[in-house]
Amino acid sequence: MDPVIIVGAGPVGLTLALALARQEVPSIVLDEGPGKDEPRLARTAVLREDTAALAERLAGAPLDGLRWTGWRSLRRKQTMREVTFDDTEPAPLHLAQHALTRALRTAVARERLVKLCPDSRLDTIEQEASGVTAHTRGPQGTWWRGSYLVGCDGPRSTVRKLQDIRFPGRTAVERHAVAALRAELPWEGRSLLHRMPPWRTSGPSAGEVTARPLPDGVWRLDWLLPPGKDLVTPELLVARVRETLTGWNGGATPPYELLDTGVHTVHHRLARRWRAGRVFLAGDAAHLLGAFGTHGLDEGLRDADNLAWKLAAAWHHGPREALLDSYQAERRAAVSARLRAADQTLPLLRGGGGLRAYVPGAARGHDALLADGHLGRGPLGAPGDHADSPLAPRHLAAEVPVDTPPGAQVTDVRVTAEDGSFVRLRDRLGRGALLAVLVAPGTGVWERKHWVGAGIMPRLAAAVTALPYPAELLVAESYPGAAPHTVLLIRPDGHLVAALNGVRPADLYAAAETAVGGAEREGVEAGVQ
Repeated sequence: MDPVIIVGAGPVGLTLALALARQEVPSIVLDEGPGKDEPRLARTAVLREDTAALAERLAGAPLDGLRWTGWRSLRRKQTMREVTFDDTEPAPLHLAQHALTRALRTAVARERLVKLCPDSRLDTIEQEASGVTAHTRGPQGTWWRGSYLVGCDGPRSTVRKLQDIRFPGRTAVERHAVAALRAELPWEGRSLLHRMPPWRTSGPSAGEVTARPLPDGVWRLDWLLPPGKDLVTPELLVARVRETLTGWNGGATPPYELLDTGVHTVHHRLARRWRAGRVFLAGDAAHLLGAFGTHGLDEGLRDADNLAWKLAAAWHHGPREALLDSYQAERRAAVSARLRAADQTLPLLRGGGGLRAYVPGAARGHDALLADGHLGRGPLGAPGDHADSPLAPRHLAAEVPVDTPPGAQVTDVRVTAEDGSFVRLRDRLGRGALLAVLVAPGTGVWERKHWVGAGIMPRLAAAVTALPYPAELLVAESYPGAAPHTVLLIRPDGHLVAALNGVRPADLYAAAETAVGGAEREGVEAGVQ
C-alpha cells in the first residue's frame, strides 16, 4: 500500500510521521523549506504534561525545555492565585518551537519509514478511489503517490485551499509584544501573569505582562497590546523591557541580555471541514487559537495523535469510514469548544470598567479564568474529551466509574506488560493496538508467571484475544478510582473507552467494536439525528 503523504515539516507534520512509523506505516513528508528552522527564542510553545510525554516518546529523548515549578497571578501588587506544581499537579513544559522541531527532525532522520523531502512545494492534489496523487515544484519537483494526504502546512495551508475548504473566524483577536531575554528575575522557575502592574496605572496599555521561564536563564515576556495596528518599534519594546524589569526588581534595572523580539498576533479560525475524502487537515491548517498562553501547538500535536492511529488502522486493516470521520468529529468539536469559550470570555476579561468591575470578587474570578487559560485547565484551556464521540460506546451493563471520565486521557500508571516487564502505561500507547488493563492489587510484587494463569486472567486473556481489533493485555496494581478487577479499555491514543466491572466479554467486545468504528452509534442507525 502507498505511504501517507504529509504536507508540512513543522512539529505537527513531523509528529504525525513519527506516530505513523511507530505503527509501521510509511510516510513522505513534503517540506516547502530547506529542511532546517531558524532559531527563534521568542517563538515558544507550552505543552501540557501528556502532550509533552507524547513528543518525548516519539523523539526518543527528553525535550530541551523547562518544566515550571509554579505559577503566580498578580493584580497590581496583590497575589490573586498561586500554584505549585508537583506529582498531583503536573507542570507544563515550556520550550522554544525550534528546539521541538529539531528533536523531531533528529528522530525522523533515523526512522526508516519516513522520507523527508525538502524544497518540495505542493501545487496539485488529485484524488481517486484507491489513493491520492500530489505534485510538487522545486528541485525535487515530481508526482507523489499516497494512500492518504494530510495538510500540516500552517495557517496559509495550500492543502486547504486546493480542497476549497473555508477557514472562517476572527482576525487579530489580540496582539502581544514579545521579547526573549536572559536575566535573573525574582521568581526562578515560576511563571507569572501580572495584570495592571503598578508602574502602569492608566490608559489601555496598562494591560498585563506574562513572564515564562525557559532553560539557561532565558525568559519569554509578553505584553498585551491595546487594540489597533500601531507599530511596535524596537525603541518601544526596549523601553517596555526596561520598565518591566525595573518594576519587578524594586526600582533598579537588573542586567539583562535581549535575545529575540517579535509581535504575536492571535487569530481565531476553524476550518469548516477537516476531511475531504482521502485528504485531512491538522494543526494550524485546521485551526488557529491561542489567546491564552501559547497552547496552539499543543492542540496541533493532539490532532496528530488522534489521526495517526486511525490512518494506521485504515492502512493495515482497510478503511472504516466511521473511524476516519471521527477525527473531524472529535478534534473539531474539542477545538471549537475552546474557541467558543474564549470568544465568550475575552470581552468580559478585556473590556474593563462597566458594572462587572464593581461586583465583589469579579477581579479574582477574572484572574482565575485567565490563569486556567494559561495553564491549560478549565473551559479556556483544558483539552477536550471525547465523551460525545461517535466512537463512544453506549449502554454497557458492566460499566463502572473511575476517576478518568470516558473519552478523557488516562492517567499514567505502572503496568506489567505481556513479557513480564514493568513499564509505564503511556509507553504502550501509539503502537496501533487497543489496551486492556486489568486492575489487580498485589500483582506488582510477584513475577508474572505466578499469576498469569490464575483467577480471572485466563478468561480475560481469551476475551482480549477475541476482540475485533488487535489489543494488548496489561495489568496494573492500581488505577485512580478503580476497584480491584476493574478492566479498562483504552484507545491507542490514550483516551479511555470504558471501565468495566470485571471480565465481561460481551461488553468488552461491544466497546472495542464501537471504539474502532465498527458499530454505528445507537440512534444513528435508526435515523435519529
